Amino acid sequence: MPNTATESGAPAGRAGAAVPTGSTSGSYQLALQQLTDSALPTGAFAHSLGFETYIERGLIHDEESFRVWLSAFISQQLTYSDGLAMRFLYEGVPVAELDELLNAQLLPRQLREASVKMGGRLLEIGSEVFPSAELEEYRSLVTEGRAAGHQPLAFAVVARSLGVPLPEALAAYLFATVTSLAQNAVRAIPLGQNAGQRLLRKAADDVAAAVGEISHLTLDDFGAVSPGLEISQMRHERQRARMFMS
Repeated sequence: MPNTATESGAPAGRAGAAVPTGSTSGSYQLALQQLTDSALPTGAFAHSLGFETYIERGLIHDEESFRVWLSAFISQQLTYSDGLAMRFLYEGVPVAELDELLNAQLLPRQLREASVKMGGRLLEIGSEVFPSAELEEYRSLVTEGRAAGHQPLAFAVVARSLGVPLPEALAAYLFATVTSLAQNAVRAIPLGQNAGQRLLRKAADDVAAAVGEISHLTLDDFGAVSPGLEISQMRHERQRARMFMS
């Protein structure tokens, strides 16, 4: 693969592209809340993103064991995959290029399918509620079969078009993902609702650390996820009984 990295570590593209001007915090905050609301019908309730395999093996069985898994998931997959892809898009890397890179580095089939299914719903919802030329470009690529339509890229396209600064977009996306996973863990382990809230409070610190880490990563770091996490996501496909699609 040819070296397409810029000096900042991002693939070649419109490096340093500016976020749309004229937006204030008040003008995008409500939109950002809508995008990250657990009621947004993207299908996140149907995905464990691999933690159900750990439940089946007895490695996740209570609040603390899930907290350990969630912390690792945030610091690895959400940081080196989803979050880094979002940063590159904000820096001007073409969405089609990033879409292809995500497709290549999301090795577990179920994880790729989950990203595309939730991304497709987000593209559809976004086109009706928060339309923009950038969003329509990505949708056209997906419709024409030239892109898959991954969730973090769909979110980043919408957020960037709304003028959401990158750190806020990253924190919102990561925490929304964590919220969905915590809600699913409450059902699957099972845990109490208060335990779910304790998990979210602790995870907020991990999300803040991940946002900071993402700002220092380069293209060489993209997709650097623990093999154990990916293997668990692959094993889920053949799990004897399961609640979730991934």
